Amino acid sequence: MEKDKNVVNKKIALVAAVIGSFITPYMSSAINVALPPIGKEFSMQAFLLSWIATSYILSAAIFLVPIGKIADLYGRKKIFLYGVISYTFFSLLCGIATSSTSLIIFRVMQGIGSAMIFSTCIAILTSLFPAGERGKALGISSASTYLGLSSGPALGGFLTYHFGWRSIFFANIPFGLILIFLIIWKLDGEWAEARGEKFDYLGSIIYSIALMMIMFGFYLLPALAGKWLILLGIFGILFFIWLEMRLVHPVLHIDLFKKNKVFAFSNLAALISYCATAAIGFLLSLYLQYVKGLNPQTTGFILVAQPIMMSVFSPFAGKLSDKVEPRIVASIGMGLTVIGLLFFTRLNENTSILFIIFGLLILGLGFALFSSPNVNAIMSSVENKFYGVASAMLATMRLIGYMLSIGIAMFLFGLYVGNVEIKPEHYSNFLISIRVAFVVFAILCFGGIFASLSRGKIR
Repeated sequence: MEKDKNVVNKKIALVAAVIGSFITPYMSSAINVALPPIGKEFSMQAFLLSWIATSYILSAAIFLVPIGKIADLYGRKKIFLYGVISYTFFSLLCGIATSSTSLIIFRVMQGIGSAMIFSTCIAILTSLFPAGERGKALGISSASTYLGLSSGPALGGFLTYHFGWRSIFFANIPFGLILIFLIIWKLDGEWAEARGEKFDYLGSIIYSIALMMIMFGFYLLPALAGKWLILLGIFGILFFIWLEMRLVHPVLHIDLFKKNKVFAFSNLAALISYCATAAIGFLLSLYLQYVKGLNPQTTGFILVAQPIMMSVFSPFAGKLSDKVEPRIVASIGMGLTVIGLLFFTRLNENTSILFIIFGLLILGLGFALFSSPNVNAIMSSVENKFYGVASAMLATMRLIGYMLSIGIAMFLFGLYVGNVEIKPEHYSNFLISIRVAFVVFAILCFGGIFASLSRGKIR
């Protein structure tokens, strides 16, 4: 009887994790297609408009690690529930916002709720599923994450086109209510293996401020203020590391990086992977709509080839990583990703749609083979009392990688096209910037293969 109850609890946790892993990255990517109508309704200038997207990512990133530690101390289920309630409530407020200021404030709060969800759902799965079953469960969760991130623009475009930009936020509410029901009435147990330790308030504040400086500074580049903020942020991170090494109960145990090779190199591989791939949908969406003249809905249907492959093969890759060393499976996946990226270094006005779809299918397979084994390696390399922090660190790598990836693309646009509206006379330089971006991403991803291989064995 107890065994049957445990099986049901695992299934409930997996369903909850899949929903949670989908809605948070979906929100970070779907909002981009809604920015023009939001800007029009509130008469927003370009810089202020960019904060509709940036505020969510920034607040999620700076709170992930401290919230992950709080979850380890006071209970992952509890923080997961609070996160879902907060995320759902502020999704509603975003949908009924009456000004640009209120919308940005609600987006900040929605981002904090997102951090509470993402820092706990993977940790709960890791707590529930033993080593022999964990890879498959994490693979399904990873597929949901990538599906949310990759399909966000297509779903967001569909909702915005048919129901208006507010529908993007309202679409979160049914998912949130389902999650609240599952967590309160169906998910049994609590997981707080670090209970009794003191919370590191000073370290959390220093970490959050330093990371905020770096991310905000990056958005201000190439302005001098951006460079200074990044420099101050780096000094802040160095001071944070120095401080954490001297505390008995730090918010982030630096030994996880110093003495745990698998954890350190797996996180590095994750950062490189996201940095090399997060802008793919953004770049190809612009290419298909500007150069190929396709509408947003058709563009979305083409781009969905990638998340379909990821959804199909991620559970298989996760299960495979329970039997074969994750570094081998993940490294093969990153190698396939390099091949997929190289496909798009040949884009021109006459590139066929079939060629683009084939490249996306290769990328989707590569992502699937890399992501879930990499998550399995990270979560299996730490003690159970660090699951929340490890999950939060992985999510932080995703958000920083996303920011860097989009930043590289925008820098290259500025370099080759300039700060102008993209018109037919600019298409040749626009294509050059896209091809150069994919070359840079392929080189990054190739380096990531070595980071992946260098992590060592977990068994």
